[in-house]
Amino acid sequence: MRLRALLDTDALGLKLLGGEDELDRGVRGVMTTDLRDPSRYLSGGELVLTGLAWRRDAADSEPFVRILVQAGVAALAAGEAELGDVPDDLVVACARHRLPLFAVHESVAFATITEHVVRQVSGERAGDLAAVVDRHRRMMTSGPAGGGPDVVLDLLGSDLDLRAWVLSPTGRLIAAPKETTGARGAVPALDPEACARLAAEHLAAARTGRRGPHRVVLDRTTYSLFPVRGSGRGPSSEPGDPRGTMLSDWLLAVEADAGDWAEERLDLLQGVTQLIAVERDRRDAARTVRRRLAQEVLELVQTGAAPAEIAARLRVAAPVLLPGLGTAPHWQVVVARVEWEDGRGDGGPVTQALLEEILVDPASTGPEPSDRIAVAHTGGEAIALVPLPSVTDGHDEAGPGVQADALLESVRGPLTAGLDGDGRLTVGVSAAVHSAEGLRGALEEARHARRVAAARPGRVCAAGHQELASHVLLLPFVPDDVRRAFTARLLDPLREYDRRHRAELIPTLEAFLDCDGSWTRCASRLHLHVNTLRYRVGRIEQLTGRDLSRLEDKLDFFLALRMS
Repeated sequence: MRLRALLDTDALGLKLLGGEDELDRGVRGVMTTDLRDPSRYLSGGELVLTGLAWRRDAADSEPFVRILVQAGVAALAAGEAELGDVPDDLVVACARHRLPLFAVHESVAFATITEHVVRQVSGERAGDLAAVVDRHRRMMTSGPAGGGPDVVLDLLGSDLDLRAWVLSPTGRLIAAPKETTGARGAVPALDPEACARLAAEHLAAARTGRRGPHRVVLDRTTYSLFPVRGSGRGPSSEPGDPRGTMLSDWLLAVEADAGDWAEERLDLLQGVTQLIAVERDRRDAARTVRRRLAQEVLELVQTGAAPAEIAARLRVAAPVLLPGLGTAPHWQVVVARVEWEDGRGDGGPVTQALLEEILVDPASTGPEPSDRIAVAHTGGEAIALVPLPSVTDGHDEAGPGVQADALLESVRGPLTAGLDGDGRLTVGVSAAVHSAEGLRGALEEARHARRVAAARPGRVCAAGHQELASHVLLLPFVPDDVRRAFTARLLDPLREYDRRHRAELIPTLEAFLDCDGSWTRCASRLHLHVNTLRYRVGRIEQLTGRDLSRLEDKLDFFLALRMS
């Protein structure tokens, strides 16, 4: 609503004291305050009501008005009940900063003005939002030229002054509003950490079955999270089981508290999510070709087809996944599985959609950056065929590939929140191969690495081919009773001594082994004198009956620490 409309409403008892040229400003809300600095509670576009209790003398008016102007408020209304007439210094300060100033008659309660403004603004915004939905629906039905989710977010910002972002379930930024400046200032970018936290909150809330939108407060900013669901053809673990779609749904994060919205406005925001879901369905449809290619290659590999037949299929896949590539690339295989603790459902389709998202560079934005990934699913697991262009330096070597230790780094937080108490995600990564003959071995290598990951604790785990040639491969398969007995025999005396004396023998042992038994390097790392370090190592040997100068005893301690 406009300030002019407030002035024309006799029941509000407002008298204009300055700012006649600014009466076409829009009012987006109302706030009552007597704080000397209310900026932390202002978001822009408010009519600020004040009883002037913050004013002690004439010098207080200028800084108070300056704070309001910097926060982008629409106008100031000062009550006459406390001081009678509005002080001249406040009138002068408002005129200097071109801030409209009203006087509120002592017979009018601030609550009356607040109720009127909220009622008018809510009604107008609901109408505006309906226009936004209708406008974009027409754009979307005309085909891809509608612009996708970015256009929806720009309309929400320009027509409703609502900041919003579309995120994947792993916290990757799918769409963001343009960098524009409005009544509340420049639209800020959501940093990756904030995106991950919002996705984690969304998945945690969805996992418990709570209905959206979900309210989240991050760094004093309130967001409302709306799930963006597709046409219903997406992955699912079991009919009626929401866990599958939960791990693949996009979400719309709106910088606002939807708990204060009327039912009509919530319904209209749901309409906005349906428009964004159109883009998600188009994304899924575009992946059909790549999924089919991966499925065909996988079937050939698993049925023992001739390498020449597999190579021919790879030559078909290469131009689709890497347009313009002149030579056949190297390939990596990534195997993943989502397993629910109740054992229900086939996790293959769920894992397929999730792996397609995980393999996308977390720094990339947009709905479709994953056009170099082909993922199939079979037997409850998803299998990705990842092409790696050859390094153009005259050598037939693959470029940088998928690294298991980095693969889940950015998505571990959100997915752990989504799987907590319900299931696990485990991933295995093969080495790069350059021929069809090596693809079957790469598949088995990735599957074996995934089993190594599955033997580790945690909701989200990955292992790579490098670990299959290390002692790490053996440790997860040691029986639990043997593991407990072995570690207890070696480490329990040290733990008990540390508990009673705070001697830090366990950290000292870890550092000593990590420094390959070097006294000087270990003492430097622990910030100890070498003699102190020698005393601690001597105490370790005395308590355990072992000799840390012997390779066998060092190895036993190393394995015990790894298994503990």
